[in-house]
Amino acid sequence: MAARRQAVVIGAGIGGLSAALALRQQGWDVAVFERAPALEPVGSGLAVAPNAMRALDVLGLGDEVRAAAVRQGEGGLRRASGRWLVRTDLARFEEAFGDPVAVLPRPVLVGLLADRLPPGTLRTSAPASVTDAGSEERPARVRIAANECQADLVVAADGIHSATRAALFPSHPGPRYSGFTAWRTVVAAPPCPVPLGETWGRGALTGLVPLPGRRLYLYAAAVAPAGQTAPDGDERAELLRRFGEWCAPLPELLTAVSPGQVLRNDVYEMVEPLPAYHGGRVALLGDAAHAMTPFQGQGACQAIEDAVVLARTSDLARYSAVRLPRATDVVNRSRRVGRAVAVQARSAVLLRDLGLALAGRLPLIRMAAPLYDWNPPGVRPQPAPLDQGGGQSRCRP
Repeated sequence: MAARRQAVVIGAGIGGLSAALALRQQGWDVAVFERAPALEPVGSGLAVAPNAMRALDVLGLGDEVRAAAVRQGEGGLRRASGRWLVRTDLARFEEAFGDPVAVLPRPVLVGLLADRLPPGTLRTSAPASVTDAGSEERPARVRIAANECQADLVVAADGIHSATRAALFPSHPGPRYSGFTAWRTVVAAPPCPVPLGETWGRGALTGLVPLPGRRLYLYAAAVAPAGQTAPDGDERAELLRRFGEWCAPLPELLTAVSPGQVLRNDVYEMVEPLPAYHGGRVALLGDAAHAMTPFQGQGACQAIEDAVVLARTSDLARYSAVRLPRATDVVNRSRRVGRAVAVQARSAVLLRDLGLALAGRLPLIRMAAPLYDWNPPGVRPQPAPLDQGGGQSRCRP
C-alpha cells in the first residue's frame, strides 16, 4: 500500500484551514501550524459571496455557513449627506447566482473550519518556516521550533507579509500600501433603524451590514498615511472625528460602539502580480499570493477558492495557471473601486457620484457575474439567465 501524502499548512486563517480540509478530502495527511497562541477569538463581520459559498459546499460546510449567516435585503449606496445614489434588492443576486452574499462573524467561519479537522491536526503557538522548497525529486522541508520535518506539499497561508513568499520570490516587491487604512467593529443592538449598504464621501467610505443576534457589522476606510493610529489610541474617537458629521445614523452608531472594540489595519495590495503561486513543492495561498483591497469583499472568498482548486489540481504549475489570472483580475477590480473611493476634490466627487448614480441603472447582476459566477473544479455550472437578473445557478459537487 502506498504511503499517504504528507502536507504541511503554515497559517490557520480562513485560507489555511480551508486548504487543510480540502486536502484531507483528497486523501492527504495534513498538519497545520499557526504562530499565534489561539485561533481568531475576536473579529468583525465577513461577507461570503456566492462564489465562495460554492467552494464551501465542496468542503461540506455550505449549509452550516448559510444557517449561521444573515441574508442581506434591500441596500444601496449613499452620499455622505444621506442622499441615495443607488438602491437595490440584494435578493435578486440570490435568484441569479443561487446564493446571497451571506454575512457572519469571522470567528464563526474560522471555528466551523477548525472543527472539521481531526484532533491533533492544528497546532497553535507553533511558528513554521520553509527551509527547503523541495523539487520533483525531493520533498520540501519545514522548521517548527527546534524540529524539522519534510512534506510532499507545503501550503503557505502566512498572510500579507508572507515570509514564504519573500523566500520563493526574493526579487519581487511584495504588497504595497494601498493608501487606505480601514476600521472594523460590531455594534450590539443598534439604537436606531439602519439603512444597509455603503456611504461614500471624500476619500472615505463606511458600510453597514447586519449580523446574527441583532448585531451590526460597521466598517470604514479612508485615505491616510501608512502607520498612523489615533493619537490617544482611541480608534472609536478617531472614527467619530472622521465620520461624526456624516448622515444619520452613523454618528449614533459610532457613539454606541464599545470603547476598545474597533480594529484598525492599514490596507496592502499586490500591485505587481507574482510570476507564479508556487515554487518547488510550496504553494502560496490567500493574502500571501494575492493581497487585495477590501472594496470587492473578496479577500477571504478568493482564499477559499484557492484552497479548493489546490486540492483538486494535479500539480502546482496547474494551480498557478488556474488561480493567477482569476485572482489578479479580482485584485485589479478592487483597486479600481478603491481609486473611485479615494477621490477627494469636491468637483471630482460630484462627478464620481453622478457616475455611480448612472451605473446604478445598469444591469448590476451582469456586472457582478465575473466575481460571483465561478464554479469549483469538477462542479458542472448550470446556466443562469443573467440578462433577466434571475435564475438558479447553485452548483454542488
